[in-house]
Amino acid sequence: MRDLKYLQYFEDLLQEANNELITQAKNDGKICVAYVCENTPEPLMNLGNCVGIRLSAPNTGSMDIATYYMTNFLCETSRALLERAIEGGFNFADCVIAPDGCTMMNRCVENMELLKTMGKDNPNFFHQYMEIPLKADENGVALLKLQCQNHILNPLKEHYGVDISDEAIRASVKEHNELCEVMRAIGDFRKEDKPRITGYEYHVLCVASYVCPKYLIIDKLKETLEELKTREPEDKAYRARLMLVGSEVDDIGLIKLIEETGAYLCADRFCFGSLPGRDVIELNDEEDALTQVCRAYVMRGQCPRQMNMEKVYGRKQYVADLAKEYKADGIIYDQVKFCDPWAYERLMGSTMLKEDYGYPVLSVDRPYNVSSSVGQMRTRIQAFVESIEIKRIQGGLK
Repeated sequence: MRDLKYLQYFEDLLQEANNELITQAKNDGKICVAYVCENTPEPLMNLGNCVGIRLSAPNTGSMDIATYYMTNFLCETSRALLERAIEGGFNFADCVIAPDGCTMMNRCVENMELLKTMGKDNPNFFHQYMEIPLKADENGVALLKLQCQNHILNPLKEHYGVDISDEAIRASVKEHNELCEVMRAIGDFRKEDKPRITGYEYHVLCVASYVCPKYLIIDKLKETLEELKTREPEDKAYRARLMLVGSEVDDIGLIKLIEETGAYLCADRFCFGSLPGRDVIELNDEEDALTQVCRAYVMRGQCPRQMNMEKVYGRKQYVADLAKEYKADGIIYDQVKFCDPWAYERLMGSTMLKEDYGYPVLSVDRPYNVSSSVGQMRTRIQAFVESIEIKRIQGGLK
Protein backbone atom coordinates (compact mmCIF):
# COMPACT_ATOMS: atom_id res chain seq x y z
CA MET A 1 0.00 0.00 0.00
CA ARG A 2 1.11 3.54 -0.71
CA ASP A 3 2.18 5.35 2.46
CA LEU A 4 -0.44 7.49 4.12
CA LYS A 5 0.12 11.17 3.41
CA TYR A 6 0.61 12.15 7.06
CA LEU A 7 2.13 8.96 8.46
CA GLN A 8 5.70 10.32 8.60
CA TYR A 9 4.39 13.56 10.06
CA PHE A 10 2.69 11.73 12.94
CA GLU A 11 5.65 9.40 13.43
CA ASP A 12 7.92 12.43 13.84
CA LEU A 13 5.56 13.94 16.41
CA LEU A 14 5.84 10.78 18.52
CA GLN A 15 9.62 11.01 18.77
CA GLU A 16 9.52 13.73 21.45
CA ALA A 17 7.30 14.21 24.50
CA ASN A 18 7.47 17.96 23.90
CA ASN A 19 6.55 17.79 20.23
CA GLU A 20 6.24 20.71 17.82
CA LEU A 21 2.45 20.85 18.12
CA ILE A 22 2.68 21.32 21.88
CA THR A 23 5.09 24.19 21.23
CA GLN A 24 2.60 25.64 18.75
CA ALA A 25 -0.21 25.31 21.28
CA LYS A 26 1.86 27.10 23.92
CA ASN A 27 2.58 29.87 21.41
CA ASP A 28 -1.17 30.07 20.82
CA GLY A 29 -1.59 30.79 24.51
CA LYS A 30 -3.03 27.38 25.41
CA ILE A 31 -2.90 25.90 28.92
CA CYS A 32 -1.28 22.43 28.78
CA VAL A 33 -2.98 20.07 31.23
CA ALA A 34 -0.71 17.02 31.60
CA TYR A 35 -2.17 13.72 32.81
CA VAL A 36 -0.93 10.17 33.27
CA CYS A 37 -3.87 7.76 33.26
CA GLU A 38 -6.79 6.69 31.08
CA ASN A 39 -9.12 7.10 34.07
CA THR A 40 -8.86 10.90 33.76
CA PRO A 41 -11.81 12.24 31.72
CA GLU A 42 -10.26 13.88 28.66
CA PRO A 43 -13.04 16.39 27.92
CA LEU A 44 -12.51 18.00 31.33
CA MET A 45 -8.88 18.73 30.43
CA ASN A 46 -9.75 20.31 27.10
CA LEU A 47 -12.11 22.98 28.40
CA GLY A 48 -11.92 26.43 26.83
CA ASN A 49 -8.29 27.38 26.35
CA CYS A 50 -6.90 24.12 27.76
CA VAL A 51 -5.33 21.20 25.90
CA GLY A 52 -4.99 17.82 27.59
CA ILE A 53 -1.67 16.07 26.94
CA ARG A 54 -1.11 12.44 27.98
CA LEU A 55 2.48 12.14 29.21
CA SER A 56 4.75 9.63 27.50
CA ALA A 57 8.50 9.09 27.30
CA PRO A 58 9.43 8.04 23.74
CA ASN A 59 12.88 6.59 23.06
CA THR A 60 13.54 5.96 26.73
CA GLY A 61 17.03 4.74 27.49
CA SER A 62 18.56 4.67 30.96
CA MET A 63 16.20 5.08 33.93
CA ASP A 64 18.95 5.14 36.57
CA ILE A 65 17.97 8.42 38.20
CA ALA A 66 14.28 7.54 38.41
CA THR A 67 15.19 4.10 39.73
CA TYR A 68 17.24 5.76 42.48
CA TYR A 69 14.15 7.60 43.67
CA MET A 70 11.56 4.88 43.03
CA THR A 71 13.52 1.56 43.20
CA ASN A 72 13.63 -0.99 40.38
CA PHE A 73 10.54 -2.81 41.69
CA LEU A 74 8.12 -0.18 40.42
CA CYS A 75 6.75 -0.34 36.90
CA GLU A 76 8.91 0.89 34.05
CA THR A 77 6.23 3.27 32.76
CA SER A 78 6.26 5.28 36.00
CA ARG A 79 10.06 5.30 36.10
CA ALA A 80 10.35 6.30 32.43
CA LEU A 81 8.01 9.26 32.99
CA LEU A 82 9.90 10.40 36.07
CA GLU A 83 13.22 10.10 34.22
CA ARG A 84 11.87 12.24 31.38
CA ALA A 85 10.50 14.80 33.84
CA ILE A 86 13.90 15.07 35.57
CA GLU A 87 15.50 15.56 32.14
CA GLY A 88 13.15 18.52 31.57
CA GLY A 89 11.05 16.82 28.91
CA PHE A 90 7.71 17.94 30.38
CA ASN A 91 8.48 21.61 30.97
CA PHE A 92 5.57 22.51 28.69
CA ALA A 93 3.05 21.41 31.34
CA ASP A 94 1.03 24.04 33.21
CA CYS A 95 -0.30 21.46 35.69
CA VAL A 96 -0.32 17.69 36.25
CA ILE A 97 -3.38 15.57 37.08
CA ALA A 98 -2.65 12.15 38.62
CA PRO A 99 -5.45 9.69 39.42
CA ASP A 100 -4.65 6.77 41.71
CA GLY A 101 -5.36 4.23 39.00
CA CYS A 102 -2.25 2.68 40.50
CA THR A 103 -0.02 3.70 43.39
CA MET A 104 3.10 3.52 41.21
CA MET A 105 1.93 6.34 38.96
CA ASN A 106 1.03 8.37 42.03
CA ARG A 107 4.56 7.85 43.40
CA CYS A 108 5.89 8.95 40.02
CA VAL A 109 4.01 12.26 40.07
CA GLU A 110 4.75 12.82 43.76
CA ASN A 111 8.45 12.57 42.94
CA MET A 112 7.97 15.00 40.05
CA GLU A 113 6.45 17.43 42.54
CA LEU A 114 9.04 16.92 45.29
CA LEU A 115 11.91 17.30 42.81
CA LYS A 116 10.26 20.40 41.29
CA THR A 117 10.69 19.05 37.77
CA MET A 118 8.05 21.37 36.27
CA GLY A 119 6.52 24.80 36.73
CA LYS A 120 9.59 26.65 37.99
CA ASP A 121 8.66 29.86 36.16
CA ASN A 122 4.90 29.45 36.42
CA PRO A 123 3.33 30.71 39.69
CA ASN A 124 0.00 29.16 38.67
CA PHE A 125 1.41 25.65 38.22
CA PHE A 126 -0.22 22.92 40.33
CA HIS A 127 -0.24 19.16 40.94
CA GLN A 128 -3.49 17.35 41.76
CA TYR A 129 -4.12 13.77 42.89
CA MET A 130 -7.47 12.08 42.31
CA GLU A 131 -9.12 9.08 43.90
CA ILE A 132 -10.62 6.65 41.39
CA PRO A 133 -13.58 4.40 42.33
CA LEU A 134 -13.01 0.71 42.84
CA LYS A 135 -16.53 -0.24 41.74
CA ALA A 136 -18.51 0.62 38.63
CA ASP A 137 -21.83 1.75 40.13
CA GLU A 138 -23.62 5.01 40.88
CA ASN A 139 -21.59 5.48 44.08
CA GLY A 140 -18.49 5.24 41.93
CA VAL A 141 -19.92 7.82 39.55
CA ALA A 142 -20.60 10.18 42.46
CA LEU A 143 -17.04 9.71 43.75
CA LEU A 144 -15.45 10.39 40.37
CA LYS A 145 -17.66 13.46 39.91
CA LEU A 146 -16.53 14.85 43.27
CA GLN A 147 -12.89 14.11 42.48
CA CYS A 148 -13.11 15.75 39.04
CA GLN A 149 -14.77 18.81 40.54
CA ASN A 150 -12.18 19.19 43.31
CA HIS A 151 -9.03 18.15 41.47
CA ILE A 152 -9.58 19.20 37.84
CA LEU A 153 -12.33 21.77 37.43
CA ASN A 154 -11.92 23.92 40.54
CA PRO A 155 -8.09 24.17 40.26
CA LEU A 156 -8.31 25.09 36.55
CA LYS A 157 -10.80 27.84 37.38
CA GLU A 158 -8.83 29.06 40.41
CA HIS A 159 -5.38 29.07 38.79
CA TYR A 160 -6.19 29.89 35.16
CA GLY A 161 -9.72 31.29 35.12
CA VAL A 162 -11.04 28.44 32.96
CA ASP A 163 -14.77 28.31 32.30
CA ILE A 164 -16.01 25.11 33.97
CA SER A 165 -19.72 25.62 33.37
CA ASP A 166 -22.07 22.92 32.11
CA GLU A 167 -22.14 24.68 28.75
CA ALA A 168 -18.33 24.63 28.53
CA ILE A 169 -18.20 20.92 29.38
CA ARG A 170 -20.79 20.13 26.70
CA ALA A 171 -18.77 22.07 24.13
CA SER A 172 -15.62 20.14 25.07
CA VAL A 173 -17.46 16.81 24.85
CA LYS A 174 -18.66 17.77 21.36
CA GLU A 175 -15.07 18.36 20.21
CA HIS A 176 -13.94 15.16 21.94
CA ASN A 177 -16.66 13.19 20.17
CA GLU A 178 -15.63 14.60 16.80
CA LEU A 179 -12.14 13.18 17.24
CA CYS A 180 -13.50 9.87 18.58
CA GLU A 181 -15.82 9.46 15.59
CA VAL A 182 -12.92 9.97 13.18
CA MET A 183 -10.62 7.56 15.03
CA ARG A 184 -13.28 4.85 15.28
CA ALA A 185 -14.17 5.26 11.60
CA ILE A 186 -10.49 4.82 10.71
CA GLY A 187 -10.25 1.86 13.09
CA ASP A 188 -13.25 0.14 11.52
CA PHE A 189 -11.16 -0.52 8.40
CA ARG A 190 -9.25 -3.03 10.53
CA LYS A 191 -12.29 -5.33 10.39
CA GLU A 192 -11.85 -5.89 6.65
CA ASP A 193 -10.56 -9.23 5.37
CA LYS A 194 -7.93 -7.25 3.46
CA PRO A 195 -7.45 -4.20 5.70
CA ARG A 196 -6.57 -0.91 4.03
CA ILE A 197 -4.69 0.30 7.11
CA THR A 198 -2.05 -1.57 9.09
CA GLY A 199 -2.19 -1.94 12.85
CA TYR A 200 1.03 0.04 13.08
CA GLU A 201 -0.36 2.95 11.08
CA TYR A 202 -3.48 3.03 13.20
CA HIS A 203 -1.52 2.96 16.45
CA VAL A 204 0.61 5.90 15.30
CA LEU A 205 -2.53 7.94 14.66
CA CYS A 206 -4.15 6.82 17.91
CA VAL A 207 -1.18 7.63 20.17
CA ALA A 208 -0.88 11.03 18.48
CA SER A 209 -4.49 11.74 19.41
CA TYR A 210 -3.48 11.44 23.09
CA VAL A 211 -0.12 13.23 23.13
CA CYS A 212 -0.85 16.11 20.73
CA PRO A 213 -3.29 19.04 21.03
CA LYS A 214 -6.45 17.72 19.40
CA TYR A 215 -7.38 20.95 17.68
CA LEU A 216 -4.10 20.87 15.73
CA ILE A 217 -4.48 17.31 14.37
CA ILE A 218 -8.20 16.84 13.78
CA ASP A 219 -8.08 18.17 10.20
CA LYS A 220 -5.21 15.84 9.29
CA LEU A 221 -7.05 12.88 10.84
CA LYS A 222 -10.16 13.72 8.82
CA GLU A 223 -8.08 13.95 5.66
CA THR A 224 -6.51 10.58 6.48
CA LEU A 225 -9.98 9.07 6.84
CA GLU A 226 -10.95 10.35 3.40
CA GLU A 227 -7.67 9.03 1.99
CA LEU A 228 -8.39 5.58 3.40
CA LYS A 229 -11.82 5.41 1.80
CA THR A 230 -10.18 5.09 -1.62
CA ARG A 231 -6.96 3.35 -0.59
CA GLU A 232 -6.35 -0.01 -2.26
CA PRO A 233 -5.38 -2.75 0.22
CA GLU A 234 -2.54 -5.12 -0.47
CA ASP A 235 -3.58 -8.42 -2.02
CA LYS A 236 -2.01 -10.63 0.60
CA ALA A 237 -3.05 -12.84 3.47
CA TYR A 238 -1.66 -12.19 6.93
CA ARG A 239 -0.34 -15.15 8.88
CA ALA A 240 -2.68 -14.35 11.78
CA ARG A 241 -4.98 -11.59 12.99
CA LEU A 242 -4.08 -10.63 16.54
CA MET A 243 -5.63 -8.46 19.25
CA LEU A 244 -3.38 -6.73 21.80
CA VAL A 245 -4.75 -6.37 25.34
CA GLY A 246 -3.06 -4.87 28.38
CA SER A 247 -1.52 -1.89 30.10
CA GLU A 248 0.00 1.24 28.60
CA VAL A 249 1.28 0.83 25.05
CA ASP A 250 2.60 4.11 23.72
CA ASP A 251 5.64 2.41 22.15
CA ILE A 252 4.94 2.25 18.41
CA GLY A 253 7.94 -0.07 18.13
CA LEU A 254 5.98 -2.89 19.80
CA ILE A 255 3.23 -2.73 17.17
CA LYS A 256 5.79 -2.65 14.35
CA LEU A 257 7.55 -5.67 15.85
CA ILE A 258 4.29 -7.66 16.00
CA GLU A 259 3.47 -6.94 12.37
CA GLU A 260 7.00 -7.66 11.21
CA THR A 261 6.31 -11.31 12.07
CA GLY A 262 3.66 -11.38 9.35
CA ALA A 263 0.74 -10.93 11.75
CA TYR A 264 -1.89 -8.20 11.59
CA LEU A 265 -2.87 -6.28 14.72
CA CYS A 266 -6.59 -5.91 14.16
CA ALA A 267 -7.81 -4.60 17.54
CA ASP A 268 -6.56 -2.96 20.73
CA ARG A 269 -7.57 -2.88 24.39
CA PHE A 270 -4.79 -1.00 26.12
CA CYS A 271 -4.38 2.31 27.87
CA PHE A 272 -3.37 4.33 24.79
CA GLY A 273 -5.81 2.50 22.52
CA SER A 274 -9.14 3.26 20.88
CA LEU A 275 -11.24 0.53 22.52
CA PRO A 276 -12.87 1.91 24.62
CA GLY A 277 -10.68 5.03 24.77
CA ARG A 278 -12.19 6.52 21.64
CA ASP A 279 -15.83 5.77 22.43
CA VAL A 280 -18.20 8.68 21.90
CA ILE A 281 -19.75 10.16 25.07
CA GLU A 282 -23.49 10.55 24.55
CA LEU A 283 -25.03 13.46 26.49
CA ASN A 284 -28.68 14.23 27.20
CA ASP A 285 -30.37 17.40 28.46
CA GLU A 286 -31.90 15.77 31.52
CA GLU A 287 -28.73 15.57 33.61
CA ASP A 288 -25.67 17.77 34.08
CA ALA A 289 -22.79 17.10 31.70
CA LEU A 290 -20.19 16.42 34.42
CA THR A 291 -22.22 13.53 35.85
CA GLN A 292 -22.72 12.04 32.40
CA VAL A 293 -19.02 12.29 31.53
CA CYS A 294 -18.05 10.62 34.81
CA ARG A 295 -20.64 7.89 34.31
CA ALA A 296 -19.25 7.16 30.86
CA TYR A 297 -15.73 6.74 32.24
CA VAL A 298 -16.80 4.62 35.21
CA MET A 299 -19.20 2.33 33.37
CA ARG A 300 -17.30 1.79 30.12
CA GLY A 301 -13.83 1.64 31.73
CA GLN A 302 -11.86 -1.58 31.34
CA CYS A 303 -9.12 -0.87 33.90
CA PRO A 304 -8.24 -3.53 36.54
CA ARG A 305 -8.63 -0.75 39.09
CA GLN A 306 -12.36 -1.62 39.12
CA MET A 307 -12.69 -4.77 41.18
CA ASN A 308 -16.42 -5.53 41.46
CA MET A 309 -17.11 -8.97 40.04
CA GLU A 310 -19.29 -7.67 37.19
CA LYS A 311 -16.27 -5.74 35.96
CA VAL A 312 -13.76 -8.52 36.63
CA TYR A 313 -15.69 -10.95 34.43
CA GLY A 314 -17.00 -8.25 32.13
CA ARG A 315 -13.49 -7.27 31.05
CA LYS A 316 -12.89 -10.75 29.66
CA GLN A 317 -16.26 -10.78 27.92
CA TYR A 318 -15.43 -7.37 26.45
CA VAL A 319 -12.15 -8.69 25.01
CA ALA A 320 -13.86 -11.81 23.67
CA ASP A 321 -16.57 -9.72 22.01
CA LEU A 322 -14.00 -7.43 20.39
CA ALA A 323 -11.93 -10.40 19.22
CA LYS A 324 -15.03 -11.79 17.52
CA GLU A 325 -16.04 -8.43 16.02
CA TYR A 326 -12.56 -7.76 14.61
CA LYS A 327 -12.05 -11.41 13.60
CA ALA A 328 -8.96 -12.01 15.71
CA ASP A 329 -7.28 -15.43 15.51
CA GLY A 330 -5.42 -14.94 18.76
CA ILE A 331 -4.87 -12.53 21.66
CA ILE A 332 -1.68 -11.12 23.15
CA TYR A 333 -2.04 -10.17 26.83
CA ASP A 334 0.57 -7.53 27.55
CA GLN A 335 1.88 -6.09 30.81
CA VAL A 336 4.63 -3.53 31.38
CA LYS A 337 7.21 -5.00 33.76
CA PHE A 338 6.23 -4.69 37.43
CA CYS A 339 2.75 -3.32 36.68
CA ASP A 340 0.80 -4.84 39.58
CA PRO A 341 -2.81 -4.23 38.42
CA TRP A 342 -2.20 -5.70 34.98
CA ALA A 343 -0.10 -8.56 36.37
CA TYR A 344 -3.20 -10.01 38.04
CA GLU A 345 -5.42 -9.09 35.10
CA ARG A 346 -3.01 -10.72 32.63
CA LEU A 347 -2.99 -13.96 34.61
CA MET A 348 -6.77 -14.13 34.85
CA GLY A 349 -7.44 -12.83 31.37
CA SER A 350 -5.00 -15.09 29.55
CA THR A 351 -6.41 -18.12 31.39
CA MET A 352 -10.10 -17.28 30.93
CA LEU A 353 -9.82 -16.22 27.26
CA LYS A 354 -8.12 -19.54 26.54
CA GLU A 355 -10.22 -21.89 28.67
CA ASP A 356 -13.63 -20.20 28.61
CA TYR A 357 -13.63 -18.57 25.18
CA GLY A 358 -11.28 -20.81 23.22
CA TYR A 359 -8.84 -18.18 21.95
CA PRO A 360 -5.10 -18.86 21.62
CA VAL A 361 -3.40 -16.46 24.05
CA LEU A 362 0.19 -15.27 24.41
CA SER A 363 0.93 -13.78 27.83
CA VAL A 364 3.93 -11.43 28.00
CA ASP A 365 5.51 -8.89 30.27
CA ARG A 366 7.71 -6.37 28.54
CA PRO A 367 9.93 -3.36 29.16
CA TYR A 368 8.48 0.10 28.62
CA ASN A 369 10.68 0.51 25.56
CA VAL A 370 10.58 -2.79 23.69
CA SER A 371 13.80 -2.01 21.79
CA SER A 372 15.77 -3.33 24.78
CA SER A 373 14.40 -6.85 24.23
CA VAL A 374 13.54 -7.00 20.54
CA GLY A 375 15.04 -10.42 19.89
CA GLN A 376 13.28 -12.20 22.74
CA MET A 377 9.94 -10.53 22.02
CA ARG A 378 10.12 -11.27 18.30
CA THR A 379 10.90 -14.92 18.97
CA ARG A 380 7.92 -15.32 21.29
CA ILE A 381 5.50 -13.61 18.91
CA GLN A 382 6.78 -15.59 15.92
CA ALA A 383 6.29 -18.83 17.85
CA PHE A 384 2.76 -17.75 18.78
CA VAL A 385 1.90 -16.92 15.18
CA GLU A 386 3.28 -20.27 14.02
CA SER A 387 1.20 -22.11 16.62
CA ILE A 388 -1.94 -20.40 15.28
CA GLU A 389 -0.99 -21.41 11.73
CA ILE A 390 -0.47 -25.01 12.81
CA LYS A 391 -3.85 -25.12 14.56
CA ARG A 392 -5.48 -23.68 11.44
CA ILE A 393 -3.88 -26.39 9.27
CA GLN A 394 -4.86 -29.14 11.67
CA GLY A 395 -8.39 -27.83 11.79
CA GLY A 396 -8.54 -27.86 8.01
CA LEU A 397 -7.46 -31.54 7.93
CA LYS A 398 -10.32 -32.64 10.17
